[in-house]
Amino acid sequence: MRKVTITGLLLASVLAVSSMTVSAAELKIGVVNAGMVLDKSPQKEKALARLEKEFASRSSSLEKKIKNLRAKQERLSKDAAILGADERKKKERDILSEQRELKRLQDEYSEDLSIRRNEELRKLEKEIAETIVGLAKKESYDLVVYQGVIFASERTDMTNKVLQLLKSKK
Repeated sequence: MRKVTITGLLLASVLAVSSMTVSAAELKIGVVNAGMVLDKSPQKEKALARLEKEFASRSSSLEKKIKNLRAKQERLSKDAAILGADERKKKERDILSEQRELKRLQDEYSEDLSIRRNEELRKLEKEIAETIVGLAKKESYDLVVYQGVIFASERTDMTNKVLQLLKSKK
């Protein structure tokens, strides 16, 4: 009786494993290269252009302030010998104050740019995810892997299809 039970369990196990293999063979699996899609999507270029346009005036303003500060530093170094001690100290304090203000403005600029870049990236990632899901549903994929792939054969790679769909959305 015990022998029959063990044999029955072994037979059931073999049947279960073989049925899993058959159902796994019927799965349609796709892989999308996240880095390639982010790098090559036209939406990324548009997002970068929007950011550049949005921050262009602040960037040029910072550049002007840097040039003015450098000019003041050069003037002070040239005129330091002929200036009185009090006047030289006053100009040095003014330059130091401008350097601090410039540093603060540069930090604000960098932080604001970083925040906006992350917002644009999140929007882009959402659009890419929606495109992938739409393609997966349209072409009846059972599983699509988007990030964290070490290897994928060309047969499962759907990156180019996703890129084509993103380019058609422009």
